[in-house]
Amino acid sequence: MTDLVLTGIGQLVTNDPQRDGLLGLVDEAAVAIKAGRVAWVGPERELLRELRDLPELDCAGRSVLPGFIDAHTHLAFAGNRAEEFARRLRGETYEEILAAGGGIHATVEATRATDSMRLLDSSIQRAKRMLGYGTTTVEIKSGYGLETETEINQLEVAAAIDDELAIDVVPTFLGAHVIPKEFIGDRAGYVRLVIDEMLPAAAPLAKYCDVFCDEGAFTVDEAREILAAASGHGLRARMHANQLGHSGGAALAAELGAVTADHLDNITSDDVAALKAAGTVAVLLPTVSLSLRLPAPPARRLWDAGVPVAIATDCNPGTSYVENMQLVIAIASLEAALSPEEAVWAATRGGAMAIEAEDKGVIKPGAVADFVVLEADSYVEIPYRPGTDLVRIVIKNGKVVAG
Repeated sequence: MTDLVLTGIGQLVTNDPQRDGLLGLVDEAAVAIKAGRVAWVGPERELLRELRDLPELDCAGRSVLPGFIDAHTHLAFAGNRAEEFARRLRGETYEEILAAGGGIHATVEATRATDSMRLLDSSIQRAKRMLGYGTTTVEIKSGYGLETETEINQLEVAAAIDDELAIDVVPTFLGAHVIPKEFIGDRAGYVRLVIDEMLPAAAPLAKYCDVFCDEGAFTVDEAREILAAASGHGLRARMHANQLGHSGGAALAAELGAVTADHLDNITSDDVAALKAAGTVAVLLPTVSLSLRLPAPPARRLWDAGVPVAIATDCNPGTSYVENMQLVIAIASLEAALSPEEAVWAATRGGAMAIEAEDKGVIKPGAVADFVVLEADSYVEIPYRPGTDLVRIVIKNGKVVAG
């Protein structure tokens, strides 16, 4: 934690609803930080005299945004699925590869076979790159163990990243990712393993429980049972829902009041209305659709209906090996019909809503001082220049940690 004043900000994105417009823009701005939190925000000409004595960072006309919040990742994994990626490009479907023992099963096999230190090292390297790209908070799921020891190992890796790097980690238990190979003939037995053994062990290490409720994964009834048990351990619900088909997962997420419903590529008007009524955040993953060469997620439809929208990388080795939220913003604008303003909001304030962090994704007094300083004078440059890393400086809790 530190004290700092940012001056010379050409365009400041605050996301403050008390200011005009979706992004609450302030031109020719300054931000004062005390003890790692925002103390003052406004036009630099109004900066209080006593705040001018703080250590200064001159942004030289650059744009400043809240730090990106990546609200859906599978960051802790081992193995490589580049060949599987090539097979998809040659015409095989994701479902065909999964049924043949590839996909998630291949990553489970590699992750189970990797020792804790190697898994931690590779995961830390990914998280470091994410931080350099401007992600200051990341959600990390388990789900590549599908047995208790490796699931716990993944959650311990997430905790170690939180301890060792200047990036906040939100841990999620995803033991109900798919049915592992050894339980293919005993679905009920695996559900009991998740509930009776994995959940009690994982609960002290996680904030959320996620279930992949979709074709080839878990049914609505199985997901409901697992999430009810998770609630008994104090874990809030998240759901992979309606990615591969109209599975009923989105409706269940709304029924349970889940914090998020993620993917949502196949939804109906009833699903949209239910999610809005429940206040569930739609976490959309546009780089997954890009990788799988599928239609973009229904961002415009959800946004226009008033469902809170977040966007995330879904960083994983199979369907979206993406670590850069700037690319996600660009694809959300170019392919998923969000405006640049909406995409930036979804990557910052929307992400904060998806992890229930009221004091993140916004630049206003009392908020956590997590910022990115762009090598550009406007946030519009992010989707305008896809593939370019425009983050010059990353500030975490008021301290420069990258750039």
